Amino acid sequence: MGQGRDQRDNEADLSVGPGPVSRHSDGGAVGAARHLGPLRGMPVWLKAVTGVVALVLVAGIAFAGFWFFRLQNNISKAPLNAGGETTESPGNDATGRLQILILGSDTRDGKNSEYGTADDSTGYGKSDVMMLMDISEDNKRVNVISFPRDLLVDIPDCKDRKTNKDYPARTGVMINEAMSEAGIGCAVDTINKLTGMQVDHFMMADFNAVKELSNAVGGVQVCISDAVYDPDSGLRLPAGTSSVQGEMALAFLRARHAFADGGDLGRIKAQQSFLSSLTRKIKDDGTLSDPAKMLKIADVVTQNLTVDDGLASVPALLTIGNRLKNIDITKVAFVAVPTTPAPIDPNRLVIAEPAGAQLFSALRKNVDLTDPTAPTTPSPSETASPSASPTATAPPVPPYNKAIQPVTVANGSGVNGRAQELVQALVAGGFTQTGQFLAQPVGKTAVYYGNGFNDVAADVAALLGIPSTLMIPAPAVTGVQVYVGSDFTTGTAFAAGSGGAAAAALPQDIVNQTAGDKVCQQANPNVIVRQ
Repeated sequence: MGQGRDQRDNEADLSVGPGPVSRHSDGGAVGAARHLGPLRGMPVWLKAVTGVVALVLVAGIAFAGFWFFRLQNNISKAPLNAGGETTESPGNDATGRLQILILGSDTRDGKNSEYGTADDSTGYGKSDVMMLMDISEDNKRVNVISFPRDLLVDIPDCKDRKTNKDYPARTGVMINEAMSEAGIGCAVDTINKLTGMQVDHFMMADFNAVKELSNAVGGVQVCISDAVYDPDSGLRLPAGTSSVQGEMALAFLRARHAFADGGDLGRIKAQQSFLSSLTRKIKDDGTLSDPAKMLKIADVVTQNLTVDDGLASVPALLTIGNRLKNIDITKVAFVAVPTTPAPIDPNRLVIAEPAGAQLFSALRKNVDLTDPTAPTTPSPSETASPSASPTATAPPVPPYNKAIQPVTVANGSGVNGRAQELVQALVAGGFTQTGQFLAQPVGKTAVYYGNGFNDVAADVAALLGIPSTLMIPAPAVTGVQVYVGSDFTTGTAFAAGSGGAAAAALPQDIVNQTAGDKVCQQANPNVIVRQ
């Protein structure tokens, strides 16, 4: 047995030779060369390059994955609506026209606790800033429309999607309260109701977002006519141009008493000026084409941002960013909704008509606010109302009770007593619940109507011989309002051919500034300090 074993060992030893076994045993070097021949024959420098490229690819994939998951996990989301019905199909984020509601929350939760207690911001918090960003389908224009937080509006029925609690509709409430009970979706539904448009997305940031973003871009230049100190916001600036970031940037945006007459409209213009300057800074610094800068800003923004479900992904946010990066800054128009002091409280505001309805009508028609004479393509919602022919001698019998329909006459004709003459004609025609008031002079007559009153408006227009082309939806109006202009100074039948599309013309100076304008804010005399 042992000899056999030794013999097998010897036979094994003898196999080390020119036979097949020796070919394998001759080392693994030759065998390896057969499988890795191309690498063996590769120059050393090429091996090194190949290794580096492979390492870079692996590192790049890991880096991209890290940032994707980091940014994705940063994003908070909430429902887009709070029960309001949508009137349009969702827009295409990449190619369609988009309306995005931008909100600044006054919540004192988390990092914002240093600005007050939780009692200072009930529920979901109030919207300290409310702007509607309207991006044209061709990516050539952006309108940013600001709504004062003191604006009194009607808030529709809303449901808190988290608790399923219903909140009834309210009338004459400050617009910044819309989201405090039922959430951001209620603010979206309120804007939809007010403007007659449909918001596609929202973005809400808090106090900390402003500080971090201004730090990330290295400061934003602002200008004010005189040195000011506003103790309420902590804003302290010298006269002229300053670069603000962090706490001072936040103070500039929050300051309520530092600008103009100390009201909300002065603050809106300052906020718009800040955003204009921020836009120029990002464009001039090449931030949008610098991946490192973009990642830094994206990280800051997403950590302090709440969006709707449709925007709650990195690719969706990148789609919006890509659409904005090449827009001419002179076509980024900043607008404030036309307002007037509220009759019930001079410290509050209401939509000024007809200017407000004209603005919303122009937006629905996709008018270039920086050049209203440019050709436009009206949207389907702006086609003539399905009313009786304006030349008809008598309107059809309406499916409603005329006697209870609210109809007012606003006298902007410049002729004393003109409204009373038209009210008498309306009463004779069966519209007995009428009112009248003296209004700002206008050149063109129009019939404005609130939600659900298009049929009533059609009959009112037909009764007075006003063409249907001069009927304009105005969600802020209750019922129907006949706004009489200087083209309708006599009689109770509007002269044929004297109307037209001009009724929807924009108010003068509706655009406060574009992103290309460098505007210096007028300081409120009450907070000016001597340097």
